[in-house]
Amino acid sequence: MIDTHNSKSAVLPLDPDRNCPDCERLVAFRNRYRDQEPSWFNAPVPTFTSSNVKVLIVGLAPGLRGANQTGRPFTGDYAGDLLYQTLGAFGLARGTYDARPDDGLTLVNTAITNAVRCVPPENKPIGAEIKACRPYLERTIASFDQLKALVMLGRIAHDTTLTTLGLKRSHYPFSHGGEHRVDEIRNDLILFDSYHCSRYNTNTGRLTPEMFQAVFRRVAKHVGK
Repeated sequence: MIDTHNSKSAVLPLDPDRNCPDCERLVAFRNRYRDQEPSWFNAPVPTFTSSNVKVLIVGLAPGLRGANQTGRPFTGDYAGDLLYQTLGAFGLARGTYDARPDDGLTLVNTAITNAVRCVPPENKPIGAEIKACRPYLERTIASFDQLKALVMLGRIAHDTTLTTLGLKRSHYPFSHGGEHRVDEIRNDLILFDSYHCSRYNTNTGRLTPEMFQAVFRRVAKHVGK
């Protein structure tokens, strides 16, 4: 179990180095796109954050033509359109999202990260890659001493966050709209589950904008937005 009150882990890197060598498959994929698309970011995508973070959103991994291209989580693909529109609606982001890292959009008491910081082939990280990136998630969570809400987008983000926190998955099952109070980790900390806001989920109707907004309405209420 990590100590979310102890910010000493923040002195260690919260994000992997640009040339992180930890995952052979991801390094090869990254280098391939550095050759094919030299103007893209093509590196581990750092956490997008603000001051006084109360809400941390954990996604799966950077999208190939989204965050891997732009260098900012959920920026440049459909998932970002829905996510940032929703954050703005509930006072967790400010400005206009224009799918560019220099669009001027800022977060409000919120941070966004990914379970795996490098883009994986076919957007499917394997277990060893999720495990290799877990220390960065641990340090990121521990660095936010005002954290009140962890929003996990999809089952993989849910599972690795529970493991990071030292919680048993069987005690905290994943379901869209699920909420888990974890006072044993930190007083008044709630884990919120949502289906991932991917184009596939929205196109198939598994996740509607209204379903997604319902989750963040409860998140915003919990943190006093």
